[in-house]
Amino acid sequence: QVQLEESGGGLVQPGGSLRLSCATSGSTASINAMGWYRQAPGKSRELVARITLGGSTDYAASVKGRFTISRDYTWNTVHLQMNSLKAEDTAVYSCNAETSSQDYWGQGTQVTVSS
Repeated sequence: QVQLEESGGGLVQPGGSLRLSCATSGSTASINAMGWYRQAPGKSRELVARITLGGSTDYAASVKGRFTISRDYTWNTVHLQMNSLKAEDTAVYSCNAETSSQDYWGQGTQVTVSS
């Protein structure tokens, strides 16, 4: 079992920055990759960024160059640095952990970009 807890969401003006964190606990040694997903009202959940055990990263085209995913070596914490935020980045952001047996999800944190 892996437990995930997100933090760092909130209200920010367009052009601003936020840093999301996902704290892990439990069987973290079983994690192969972690990612951040988001879901805006009326829309499907989408992958925002993902990082593998080897450190490879993938980003949604809409956030490439603005967002950066990072992790510590032991998967204790995964961060999502979000810069140059836009109104369309408004969503609930959820942390995901992939293991060989199943995926785990956090409860999510709201990010609202508005003036």
